Amino acid sequence: MSALTFTLKTRPAQRVDMSPLVCQILQDKSPADIAAIELQSGKAKLRVDSLFDISGSDAQNIVIKNSFEKLDFIGKELENGTITVEGDAGAYLAIGMNSGEIKVSGNAGLYAGCEMKKGYLEIAGDTGDFLGGALPGNKMGMKGGLILIKGNAGERVGDHLRRGTILIEGNAGDYCGSRMTAGTIAVMGQTGRYLGYAMRRGTLLLWNAPTLSASFNDCGTHTLAFLPMLFKAFASLNSKFADGAAAFNRVQRYAGDMSEMGRGEVLVRK
Repeated sequence: MSALTFTLKTRPAQRVDMSPLVCQILQDKSPADIAAIELQSGKAKLRVDSLFDISGSDAQNIVIKNSFEKLDFIGKELENGTITVEGDAGAYLAIGMNSGEIKVSGNAGLYAGCEMKKGYLEIAGDTGDFLGGALPGNKMGMKGGLILIKGNAGERVGDHLRRGTILIEGNAGDYCGSRMTAGTIAVMGQTGRYLGYAMRRGTLLLWNAPTLSASFNDCGTHTLAFLPMLFKAFASLNSKFADGAAAFNRVQRYAGDMSEMGRGEVLVRK
């Protein structure tokens, strides 16, 4: 069977809620049933076949072609299966994802991987604020899985991060790792202001020296045996993180945020 493919015919003026087009919902539906699904777009509801040309039949492998930044909620609460996005994705990409794999060839909007539980999310371009974060008012962001960003990320990466791993090949904005309680965030590029703001536990792994607040304590230089094992876990990724030249085990360690529990750590490559 060929992948179930949605090719965007025209770009609507309003944003589109793509949450009904996930593997577990489309499984066992007929082509006619899929075509008749209605997607919320502003105040209107649009049939799938009015926006997309539909081809293929394998609902466990979904492809969205000609995608652009107003297609929101792609892969919401995905369970198993794969979604491939050719182009850009809108806000709330992979929100609440339970398992499976989502790959985006372009950029993504706000709240990508928000409150994600398991699975794999890969974005080839840049992404907006609150990557792997929590919705406003919630206290638990990403709870598991792996996110790989090949470009840059916005502000508040991993806000309220609970578990899981976020890998960023480019730069991260202000408040990276804010209020995180566990998990790992690795940034190869530069980081902005207020790194690790109010973090309680967890690890920030950096290739470049950050600007830290006075509430982080310098714990000296260390050789950490777990880092080679961590990098070995990235070896299968199509990423700079899989390059052996990027690995290291000698770090400058900072503990914080001391205004909170102070059990978090910032590890900077030496």
